[in-house]
Amino acid sequence: MQLDEEAEAMRRGAHGRARQWAIEHQLRVGRYFGAQQMVRVDQAHIMADTESLGAVGVDWLESLAALPPEERRVRIPTITDPRGTDFTRTAALRHEEWMLDLERRAIAAFEAMGILMTNTCINYQTIMPPVFGEHVAYGDTGVVIYCNSVLGARSNFEGGPSALAAGLTGRTPSYGFHLDQQRRGSLLVELSWQPDALHEWGALGGVVGRLAGDYWRVPVLTGLRQAPTSDQMKHFGAAMASFGSVAMFHIEGVTPECRSLADVFDGGMPPERHRVTPDDVQRLLASYNDGADGVDVVVFSAPQLSLLEMQQVADLLDGRRVVTPLLAITSPQVKPDADRLGLTARIEAAGATVLSGMCFYQSYAREMAEAHGWKRLVTNSAKLTNIIGGYGYRPVLLSAEQCVEAACQGCIP
Repeated sequence: MQLDEEAEAMRRGAHGRARQWAIEHQLRVGRYFGAQQMVRVDQAHIMADTESLGAVGVDWLESLAALPPEERRVRIPTITDPRGTDFTRTAALRHEEWMLDLERRAIAAFEAMGILMTNTCINYQTIMPPVFGEHVAYGDTGVVIYCNSVLGARSNFEGGPSALAAGLTGRTPSYGFHLDQQRRGSLLVELSWQPDALHEWGALGGVVGRLAGDYWRVPVLTGLRQAPTSDQMKHFGAAMASFGSVAMFHIEGVTPECRSLADVFDGGMPPERHRVTPDDVQRLLASYNDGADGVDVVVFSAPQLSLLEMQQVADLLDGRRVVTPLLAITSPQVKPDADRLGLTARIEAAGATVLSGMCFYQSYAREMAEAHGWKRLVTNSAKLTNIIGGYGYRPVLLSAEQCVEAACQGCIP
């Protein structure tokens, strides 16, 4: 790989041990993926919850944080994905002290490196969204697919160490979705209808993700009647990334790199075509419902809720009372606005719980299930439905209205 003079100096250790580790790590990643050079990035987003890091990972972060300030501090704006808890609600969540200790230690290490503890997976809705053509180094898969597709920024899925390395060097290996050719369409998905509710958009993302089934493939959708909203795109992309490891999609006439199919297919001809119908989406929804009607917990999470989603939950709960735990999880950027506008108070007046800065499946979900006796989980997030079964839950994917009904009735409506 070719390095410029500054990067070569980092490699020699002239800019400290942290940057020396970072550039060496990036060289190994770059060689593996066939990168020939680095590309400068303007932002980094680190996915590093302590459930994934474990004690060894936190020890390693602390070793970097113990270096002199001029060696350890990041060079570009670097932010974080959701944490493993909401410190204002640890007793209700039944998070144990060892979990909280790991969280406090990781946070202190990140802060010592100059990393902003934004604790969000919806930074593209709240914190300096990247602009068209901007190169970034993002970790969360839902963040990457939204920014690549909807905003036209450029990022690969960056593992936690790789995103941290980008923050320290201001660079990342130039391969994959940083390159024009990788952003071309791989398959055409034809629709003759358009989803409405967020869980339907998520289910459509799951169907398309399974059709693609490969990180390197780029689905292209055609046939939508109108442009989806930001929240619809959010659920669609997050589910596609979860079900198929997909990092980018195009929608004809909607996303910025696909004004027409000719923009994304060489010669305007797709190499592969699929038609997706409402029945395909209904089959995916039905696959997550075994006919039982019991409910243990209702979760709005993955991705974190926007302010408009918080308003929807508040509206649905007005004048009602939950008999089953309902968790509404949002970002630390949205939560103060939800407080100010009275949305938090309205949700919690119904007996539900608003959580901030965490994401359900990254917050010791298995341990929470065991502590609370939770098994049957209802959600409107296709991404969460796809993931949470691995933590011992039996998930059901429903609309927001049905989720609230389930929480208020104590059973599947």
